[in-house]
Formats: sequence, structure tokens, C-alpha cells
Amino acid sequence: MDSSGILSKRSWLVDAANRVLPAAWSAGMLPRPELDDALLLENARTKTGLSDFGDEWFRAPLKVLVAALREEADLNNLGRFGAAGQIAKMLRDRLWTQAWLSEQPEIGRRSLARPVFVVGPMRSGTTRLHRLLAADDRFAHMRMFEAIAPVPEPGRRPGRFDRRRLEARAILGAVHRFNPDTAIIHPTGPLQPEEELGLLVASFWGMKHEAQWNVPGYGAWSVGRDATPAYRHMALLLKLVGWMRGDDDRRPWVLKTPQHMLDLPALTKVFPDARIVFTHRDPQSVVASSSSLVWNQKIIHSDSVDPRTVGREWFDKTHLQIESMRAARRRIPESRRIDVNYEDVDADWQSVMRRIYRFLDMDMAPALPAMQAYVQRTHHSSRLKRHRYSLDAFGLDAGVVKDRFADYVEAFELGARPSPQPRPVRAVPGSTDWTPAAARSRIPARIAAARR
Repeated sequence: MDSSGILSKRSWLVDAANRVLPAAWSAGMLPRPELDDALLLENARTKTGLSDFGDEWFRAPLKVLVAALREEADLNNLGRFGAAGQIAKMLRDRLWTQAWLSEQPEIGRRSLARPVFVVGPMRSGTTRLHRLLAADDRFAHMRMFEAIAPVPEPGRRPGRFDRRRLEARAILGAVHRFNPDTAIIHPTGPLQPEEELGLLVASFWGMKHEAQWNVPGYGAWSVGRDATPAYRHMALLLKLVGWMRGDDDRRPWVLKTPQHMLDLPALTKVFPDARIVFTHRDPQSVVASSSSLVWNQKIIHSDSVDPRTVGREWFDKTHLQIESMRAARRRIPESRRIDVNYEDVDADWQSVMRRIYRFLDMDMAPALPAMQAYVQRTHHSSRLKRHRYSLDAFGLDAGVVKDRFADYVEAFELGARPSPQPRPVRAVPGSTDWTPAAARSRIPARIAAARR
């Protein structure tokens, strides 16, 4: 397949912004972005007049991330401006969160009982299942504007007009102008159900950073670390979001983000009565679609993104997600988990949803009309333009991918039984010296020091 029609192309606006921003910095029209964690922390304190960031755990991932952005990411001007702005906003949000919790202690006492988590690899149908469940108004769910800006400015009150909706619309419009394919890969809107990844990013945690920037040092540092503090902060933000809406906290949340694949021990520790819907899809499609999504994001922030590097990274990242999930799910009681295959949802989504509702011990009938309306809307939009992707566009061999995931495919009945003597995993063409160990050996010294 010709990859020229598969790989996203960024808008001319990115190149224009890269030319204009240095002049704006020199003229003092915009602050020059500085990627220094100490300076970013001090600026956040100065601008807000606040000093309490909450649990200090976040400082370690922040330090490693900023070092990786500075030394590995090869950011262009727009990427540097965006990275510094995102970090500044997250630090401000942490300060505002603690201000809210101090002023309104009832927020911390809210219940988060019996949440439902949709957990699966990136691009395995988690969004579709999450939005089907979110159509049921017996569940609470994050909305896109809340995922972007979960913390309102201190002093606002529930029930009043929330300008975060307008801000989210403006941000989404800018994203679509700078890279139009984003609307095809992950269609959304300010009030649409959205994943809670932004609540984990508030602790500078999660593979969102790796999907946006080339920060392999940060990714290597993150592997195997206990994410419990990030999930505790996520729980506080969920309580704040529900309180700001005036929601009844007896209504369970329905949540999802692929990050949970890596962090199930932390998730089940913070949400001990969580019920989990695991999604599974043919790994060849997962790896190709994930690589396409990551490529689409990275080309905005850097001028030197290589599709083969993206493919190798998300081949390994998908494997890490799946192996981490399989190791952790054994400790989750069967009464609290259910498995769903992507192809089954494609073939008969109503049968799959009936099975999920039986697992949840709920009647599906009240939610069926809203679910049908969602399916009709998405069917119409997908007919207009579909997300196209392929393994070879990212230098990946289908046989290598199939062999590496053969055990997973067999365990969850995702395809025909593979050959009993699979071929050894070989390097992607053009990168014969690449291995995970070799990648780790190239982590810059200062990032390695931060890991210690």
C-alpha cells in the first residue's frame, strides 16, 4: 500500500507559526518559552499567588518530562511554545485544585462508588464502548471541555455559565486547523464524552506525553513505577468536576483511557470497587492505528518526526500495554471484569451491550434509544471519511507483529490460531541495531540522573 496517502500532513499554519513566533518573542508580544522545571514552578506560584501543589509526587515525573522535552524532543518553535504552555497550565490547575479543596472541604468527601472503567489498548474500541455507556444518563461521564480544563478558576460556582466550554471550542478549532486529520482520527466536541487522560496528565503522568512528543527517556523512566499518587489526584479531580456540576454523587462514573492498561494496580487500589470492561482488538490494527494517531500529533510539535521510529515505539508500547494488563488482571476477581472483542461490537453491538449490562446487573432498555442515536450519528460521520492506516507506512512487517502478539490473540480469540513455531521478532527494516535495551542506552545523561 502506498503510504503517501496514509500519513497525515500538517497544515501550512504550523510552518507559518514557526516563522512568526520568534519575532513575537523578541518583540515581547509573547513570553519566550522556557523548559526549566524550577522556573515553571516558580512562575505558576507567582501568577496565581498560591503555593500548595498538593501531593509532591508529581515533581519527579515533571522533572524527567521537562528534561526529555529539552534534550530529546527536537521541538520546533510551535512545539516549544505549546509544551511550555501546557506545563504552565497543569501547574496552575494543581494550585487551583488545592485552593478549591481548602475552600470547599465537602468536595473531598464526595463518593466515587462503583465506577465502570473501559480498559483496552489504544485504538481498540474503548472510545466507542465508553460513548455507548455514556449515552446512559444513569452514569456520569467526563465531557471534552472538562477533560481539557478540569479545574475551574477559583471563585466560580456550580450552575453558572462555564466559559471553559467556549475555551474548549476555541482550542478544538485551532487543533483542527493545524491538523485537519485529528477530526477524523478522534472526532469529538466540547460536550462530547471524553476520556479522563487529562486528569492523569495533571500529575505529569501518562503516555499522552509520549504520543505527543518524542520523549523516550520519559517513557523508559515511567515503566513499572507505582502510579497510585497520580490516580489519587485523578480521583480528587473527578470529585471536583462532579461537585461543580451539582451532580448526585451516587451516580457511578463511566471512565476510560488506554493509560489504565499500564496502571491497573494503582487503579484498583484507588477505586477498589471498580468494575472493568476490557476491550481487545487484533494487534495488527491496534499498532497501525496507534502509530497513525501518534504520527498525527507529533508532526505538529517537531519537524523531524520519522514514521519508522513512531512505528517501532508504538509496536513496543502496545506490547507493554497488553503484557502489563494481562499480568495485573489476574488479581482482579472475575465478578468485577468482563472481556469484549472489537469485532463483536462491529458485528452486533446490541448483543455485546446486553452482555455488559448483565455484568453490571442493570437493565439496558432505558438507555437503548440514546445508544441507537449515538450509533446512527457515528455511522453517518464515518461514511463521510474514514481513518486510514497501515503497518507498512511505519516500516512494520505484518508477520513480525502477528508473531509477537500470537499468545494474546489466541488467549482472547482474536483470530485464527497462529503457527506453533512463530518466527523470531526481527528488527524493522532499516533499523537493524534497534532493541529496547539499545533505546534505553541512548537516554541522555541528565534524564538518566533524574531517574535515579
